[in-house]
Amino acid sequence: MEKSSSQQFLEIEQIKEGFLLLKNKSLRGVLMVSSLNFALKSDDEQKAIIYQFQNFLNGLDFSIEIVLQSRILNITGYIDKLKEMERFQDNELMKIQTAEYRKFITELVGGRQILSKIFFLTVPFTLVEIPQLTSKKKTVDFNEDQFQRSKSQLWQRMEFVAVGLRRCGLQCSPLNTLELIELFWSLHHPDESEVGYYPDIPPEIIK
Repeated sequence: MEKSSSQQFLEIEQIKEGFLLLKNKSLRGVLMVSSLNFALKSDDEQKAIIYQFQNFLNGLDFSIEIVLQSRILNITGYIDKLKEMERFQDNELMKIQTAEYRKFITELVGGRQILSKIFFLTVPFTLVEIPQLTSKKKTVDFNEDQFQRSKSQLWQRMEFVAVGLRRCGLQCSPLNTLELIELFWSLHHPDESEVGYYPDIPPEIIK
């Protein structure tokens, strides 16, 4: 029976050990990257950042993909936390101040769409880049050993990228399996994710 869901149109076959395994048997690692306020930097600082970023790009011998994701800021959890603090506050004055602060934040954000911007960087690796796996065959079976070797090579690339970005004043962190699942789920379910809803993920698939 053919798949009826949108999953059949995705290039991702599996998310394993913090990496994306695509249907063409190539791997992808995803880094979440911080931002910096370039406009607030001095001229010398801006020139230094541009110079370091140029060196970073020139030092790459593989392709990368930079993705900017804009999300409507969800403060539902924060408001719920303030309500809880207010309910259990023994000091009457602090209780009133907490209630007023909660009301202020709710009115400030309510009726507005405040966007948060998140940067992601995707790093690729394919089996054909491992010389020992190159053969006359057009395709190579992707077994566990080959996955681990490819993962090790990809991890080295991601560390190289992280070092280059740190020289530009940026911090980055690799996404683990759970974070990758939530990222792609939110891309296909933006309305649910913006109100803070995420599906329950069975622990056995989070490796």
